[in-house]
Amino acid sequence: MKKLMNTAGGYVDEVLAGLLAANPGMVLAGESGRNVARRAGVKAGTVGIASGGGSGHLPLFVGYVAEGLLSSCAVGNVFEGPNLASCMDAITAADGGKGVLLLFGNYGGDKMNFAMAAEMLAEEGVETRTVLGTDDIASAEPGDKAKRRGVAGIVYAYKIAGAAADAGMDLDEVARIAQKAVDSTRTIGVALTSCQLPGADAPTFEIADDEIEMGMGIHGERGIWRGKMRTASELVAEMIERITAELPLTAGQKISVLVNGLGATPLEELFLVYGETKKRLDALGVEIVLPLVGNYVTSMEMAGVSLSIITLDDELEPLLKAPAQCPFWKV
Repeated sequence: MKKLMNTAGGYVDEVLAGLLAANPGMVLAGESGRNVARRAGVKAGTVGIASGGGSGHLPLFVGYVAEGLLSSCAVGNVFEGPNLASCMDAITAADGGKGVLLLFGNYGGDKMNFAMAAEMLAEEGVETRTVLGTDDIASAEPGDKAKRRGVAGIVYAYKIAGAAADAGMDLDEVARIAQKAVDSTRTIGVALTSCQLPGADAPTFEIADDEIEMGMGIHGERGIWRGKMRTASELVAEMIERITAELPLTAGQKISVLVNGLGATPLEELFLVYGETKKRLDALGVEIVLPLVGNYVTSMEMAGVSLSIITLDDELEPLLKAPAQCPFWKV
């Protein structure tokens, strides 16, 4: 695969340099060189929200540093969690004196380094709470939800927790709201092609030209099944069936839907998938609020799509609709 880059070793830092040059509301903060924060800092009197994760998934994770969303984000190498120093920088940058919510995906290295950073900074009086994204239904059975990965659905948690923080809620309330958003969200994806890491000699995985994989993770983790290509209608029907088996939907219920491109899928196909999705959800009698269609969580140049659904109530809906703006999403 061809990539527009200079060297594999400089890839992440050069991407960050370009991102910051194009978006002056973001700055590097701390000594690690791998933490991005709001230039304006944390709004006075509010809880900060720190996230982090590996590169290769833009706009996730770092692209959501902005008013109404994240306060800071620790940045790891491609498909690798952020290191301890960057996690400490992220927490420090997000601390405005009211505590920091740590909101990131359920991945081993991320959890270890954020936990260590939080423990070390607690000795300096920084109070934190942690909420993990666990929306990927393909990554573990319903009885093992704590083992599930966080994928595109974490965007809803960012938005809702960010609005709660901006509204002046305290740390425990912001953490509760974030956990509620996570618990109300389910995601499943389907991959059509692989991706290749900068400097790698081969793609992350092999998949035949006429094959797809249901439930594959954003790093190429094994999915639920691999088989011959199917129509968009058939794939959407299965994804909705799998999600609603865990997240029952009733007539009159409000939900939001995210049709997310994994990096190489044309927008035309994403809108086609959304049309199929809406047709089936309309038949269930639910009301779709603030639908999202586009690239919100990618996996380099992987072709494919993920579908996320969050159920809304009188508490979550206003927070989802509250104003926010980052380089990749405006509400």
